[in-house]
Amino acid sequence: MPPWLPLLLGFLTAINPISTDMYLPGFPQMEAEFGTGQGGAQLTLATWFVGLAVGQVTQGTLSDRFGRRGPLIVGTVVYTLATVGCALAPSMGWLAAFRFMEAFGASASSVIPRAVVRDKVTGLEAARIMSRLILVMGAAPILAPSLGGALLGVADWRAIFWVMAGYGAVSGLLVWWLLPDTLPPERRLRLGFGALMRNYGRVLTEPVFLTHALMGATVMFSMFAYISGAPAVYIEYFGIPPGRFAILFGMGAVGFIGGAQLNPWLVGRFGANRVLSAGAIAFLTSAAALVLLVWTGWGGFWGFFFPVFAMLASGSMIMPNSAVGGLARHGQRAGTASALLGTLQFAVAALGSVAVGHFANGTPRPVAAVILAGAVMTIGLDALRRRHG
Repeated sequence: MPPWLPLLLGFLTAINPISTDMYLPGFPQMEAEFGTGQGGAQLTLATWFVGLAVGQVTQGTLSDRFGRRGPLIVGTVVYTLATVGCALAPSMGWLAAFRFMEAFGASASSVIPRAVVRDKVTGLEAARIMSRLILVMGAAPILAPSLGGALLGVADWRAIFWVMAGYGAVSGLLVWWLLPDTLPPERRLRLGFGALMRNYGRVLTEPVFLTHALMGATVMFSMFAYISGAPAVYIEYFGIPPGRFAILFGMGAVGFIGGAQLNPWLVGRFGANRVLSAGAIAFLTSAAALVLLVWTGWGGFWGFFFPVFAMLASGSMIMPNSAVGGLARHGQRAGTASALLGTLQFAVAALGSVAVGHFANGTPRPVAAVILAGAVMTIGLDALRRRHG
């Protein structure tokens, strides 16, 4: 794999975390403009996750049939046009609808980079490159909310979507100009509807894929519960200004980056299976500490921040290894397997976001409780994964 290709894949992968996190500081402003009340903006985050879940099934099939490059170009175009719609939305309902379409297009940048990695490399090298992509997912939350907060200082929340649309347009041009098609015509799958459904069935009923994919999904359930609840916790409960919120949100993402950077070394020394199990234990421990500190009030803001930091760090060691493990047995169906993996993960992540919005009561307790629920599921899935090993 040429050294510049992971950089391009990382740039494309960043579309999703940027689109998820950049507009978070604008939640209070959006809710005030549209008169939806606290928690109303979380609908747009939930429809984003649903759009990703639905879109990835389609994108995986298209990339296995037509190659990696063409579907990725079309996806970035759909994303860019839908993001313009978000910038012009007249109501929260329209914004949520455009967010669904935006995510449908952006799903290509989730599925196809993973499939490109699987096309080119396997094993430890795949774990290294997946960790770099996960690093992008951690670095983007540092920059995206900070940029969103800065834009809110000089413009309204709509400017955030105009910037995101520009990023999508640049991404599409880079794919058109630079990305090679890593799936040659002779390896492409030409399947009818019935064969396609059987293909999905083979992947979904394979225990190693399912346990690894769901393990990554429950980590995302917890992580996106935090992401969707963070604006209310930081800005409204702890009284932190939007500018400082972006900084603190980014500081939390440093834990995610640190774990992703440490992961390849740990995998090389101890193996992916042991790292996955250790990560699951650390994930549950940090979530349990978060619930204890939030319910007792010990530590105040820092009693919330530090367990979240540890949760993000341990989660970033689970996600790349669960992805590599899930795709390991599906080289011929890498796009399909990557799509199903992403669909499961973002569908479950959407449930975490919806749960936080449903149980919101003006305190950090619902966020902590949903995070703990995800961590308990993660440890249970790790036990199933090791059984099917």
